[in-house]
Amino acid sequence: MKRLIPALIITVIGIGVAYFMITDNKSLPIYNPSDINPKLVDESVQGVTQLHRVGNFNLIDQEGKSLTEKQFQNKIYVTDFFFVTCPTICPKMATQMNRVYDEFVKNPDILFLSHTVMPEKDSVPVLLEYAQKLKVDNTKWKFVTGDKKDIYNLARKTYFAAITEGDGGIDDFIHTENFILVDKEKRLRGFYDGTSEKDIDRLIADIYTLLREYE
Repeated sequence: MKRLIPALIITVIGIGVAYFMITDNKSLPIYNPSDINPKLVDESVQGVTQLHRVGNFNLIDQEGKSLTEKQFQNKIYVTDFFFVTCPTICPKMATQMNRVYDEFVKNPDILFLSHTVMPEKDSVPVLLEYAQKLKVDNTKWKFVTGDKKDIYNLARKTYFAAITEGDGGIDDFIHTENFILVDKEKRLRGFYDGTSEKDIDRLIADIYTLLREYE
């Protein structure tokens, strides 16, 4: 019996080390348009099989400042699309995004970017009031408005967040619960249901995995 105890300890330690190595070496997929449900991908980019990146954009944040892709250089970020007066999925999304924000609020490598899909109503003062109600750091979590066509193109052709088709015109409207995880190279690394606590648990775990990739 005494001989079995050291062997058992070694076995347990070995399993633990193996598990750590497996989980520690896990990496997230890199998504290109060809890897994503075609219903989410604009026809103009459906054939792209590699090197998809978040390109240039120029929006206005809740403080009235210009926000471009340069502010996200060498940062991991989570992005979504919402509108302030949304009575259905957006409050749930805000609750779940707040969970992620609270988890990483002290990590300078992680940022958050929320686009209004109703820029004609969600002005800079409206977005600032919304951010203040959520009690978030304006340098950490950006709420942005801008040209509607630009925002809708980002949703459909860059982040693949919306199933609906449209041209960003007056009658066009996007309503999506998707959160998207973007890495430091501006590549898409994950898609999550922003109304699902379980899926946001997965997002939090995936961010930790992504951070390990950069260690």
